[in-house]
Amino acid sequence: MPSINATTLAPPTGVSPHGSSPAASANTPPAGGRRREAPEGGYRQTETTAPNGLANGPAIGRWQTQFHDGTGRARCELCPRRCTLKPGQRGFCFVRSNHDGIIVSDTYGCSSGFAVDPVEKKPLNHFHPGSSVLSFGTAGCNSGCRFCQNFDIAKARSIDKLSVGASPEKIAQVAANRGIDSVTFTYNDPIVFAEYAIDTAQACRALGIHPIAVTAGYMSAEARPDFYAAMDAANIDLKGFTEDFYWKVTGTHLADVLATIDYAVNEARTPEGEHVWVELTTLLIPGLNDDDAQLHAECTWIREHLGPDVPLHFSAFHPSYRMMDVPPTPHETLTRARAIALAEGLHYVYTGNVHDREGDTTYCPNPQCHAKLIERDWYRIITDRLSASSGGNGHCPKCGTAVAGRWR
Repeated sequence: MPSINATTLAPPTGVSPHGSSPAASANTPPAGGRRREAPEGGYRQTETTAPNGLANGPAIGRWQTQFHDGTGRARCELCPRRCTLKPGQRGFCFVRSNHDGIIVSDTYGCSSGFAVDPVEKKPLNHFHPGSSVLSFGTAGCNSGCRFCQNFDIAKARSIDKLSVGASPEKIAQVAANRGIDSVTFTYNDPIVFAEYAIDTAQACRALGIHPIAVTAGYMSAEARPDFYAAMDAANIDLKGFTEDFYWKVTGTHLADVLATIDYAVNEARTPEGEHVWVELTTLLIPGLNDDDAQLHAECTWIREHLGPDVPLHFSAFHPSYRMMDVPPTPHETLTRARAIALAEGLHYVYTGNVHDREGDTTYCPNPQCHAKLIERDWYRIITDRLSASSGGNGHCPKCGTAVAGRWR
């Protein structure tokens, strides 16, 4: 497959790396539709002009409150942090800032790089197994994970990190030209470049490409509907199951993440009215979130609030960033966690970041059958009995039980 490079994905003539185009305003829907009246005497503003002169341009934050009190302050409403910024200030994520009283997404149209991956690497085991995805991200993050394994991108403090300019339409076209099934927003959290992700998702859908989000789920209730309606699938991190862990290790709050997961699984719909497909990932960190009590509580919550058919991936931690003093996750910890999840009634539980054929395999959920349906070796599929081409068509060929997922 040809390499993906800056020349291939350069934006069309007249579009800057931040998505600005003087000719675009006539065809660009208002990006300020989520602005709310400010409690301190502010008012709903129906039209704004970005610093580059683009009225209601795509780089303007869709979720914000502007304060018309002479200070130029504005509050970003994208995530639960709700950063209130003066002109020139950046939010916690570093890539959303106040430009003359308006919150702007500074990374719109800019990527930190592209790669072609198997969809299983996201990880998604029940969404078009064996297909390829075009993965990309930007920079910045609204979480503060001490174990971040993409910290050079997520914690970037320089826009120079964004070396590749790419319009949403160009990204979709490149994926279509190469026969790639999906485009995935990943590496850093797509929540912080939500406008860019939504626009790219819409461009992908127009060409039959599936948009996928890989996210920590730390998003405001106001932003969830638009974001998840744009996605066909998502993998959401459920990093632990205590507020103490979330706050001390990630700088975020468990309740906000659970609310996002609940919404994505139970309420989010694609434009065609289909449920957004969701899988969950928990990175197990020795001594912090791998005890039996947390694992039982997490799996019970998943079963009771989401149902047993949402796949759960337990992933191995490797020392990184500010947690170099914590040892890697033992293989047996993943095996124990998987056994607990299965005992709690979850149907599809996987292990990741380790070589484990048993933990990579998709089994029939019928306890009287338990046939191997998709056998994997790392990200390579050895056998697929669920695809339409093999006669499975999403059902176990042995007993006929339907297997939850999106099958080709």
